[in-house]
Amino acid sequence: MNRLSIFVDGNNMFYAQQKNGWFFDPKRVLEHFVSEPDVELVNAFWYTGLKDPQDQRGFRDALISLGYTVRTKILKEYYDDTSGRYSQKANLDIEIVVDMFNTVDQYDRVILFSGDGDFERAIEFLRCKSTHITVVSTEGMIARELRNATDRYIDLNDIRGQIEKADY
Repeated sequence: MNRLSIFVDGNNMFYAQQKNGWFFDPKRVLEHFVSEPDVELVNAFWYTGLKDPQDQRGFRDALISLGYTVRTKILKEYYDDTSGRYSQKANLDIEIVVDMFNTVDQYDRVILFSGDGDFERAIEFLRCKSTHITVVSTEGMIARELRNATDRYIDLNDIRGQIEKADY
C-alpha cells in the first residue's frame, strides 16, 4: 500500500489560485490523489488563517465533513516599512511541520500544497525517512529551494481539469 498524507497550506494556495484565476475543489483534490487503487489516504490536513474565530465557519465545517483535519490561527497584522501598508499573516508553517513530523510513521508519501521555501529543511528530513514528497504549487509562487528539495513538483494548472471547482 502507498499510505498518503496531504497537507494544504490554505492561505498560500488561496493566493496561488487567485493568481491562476481559478479555484480548486477540496473534495476533488482528495479524489484525484487517491484515484489509484493501491493508494490509501491516512491523513488530510488543511491550514488557514482566520480574521476571527467565526471566520470561514461554513468552509471549515465542509472541509471537516470531507475528512480534512483543519488547523487555524488568528491572523496577525504587520506593518511593512517598505510599502507603508499593513498586511495580515497567520504563519502556520510550524503547525504544518509539526503535523508532518508527528505523523511520519503513518505514511509513505506526502503531498504538500504550498510554494513556501520555509519547508525545504522539513522536506529534506522526510526524504531521509524514505518518504516520497510531491509539492503542488504554481509557477511564480514556488520557491526554488522547495522545488529542488522535493521528489516531484506538480503545477496546479497541469491538474486543473481534475481538481477545479465546478460552477454550479
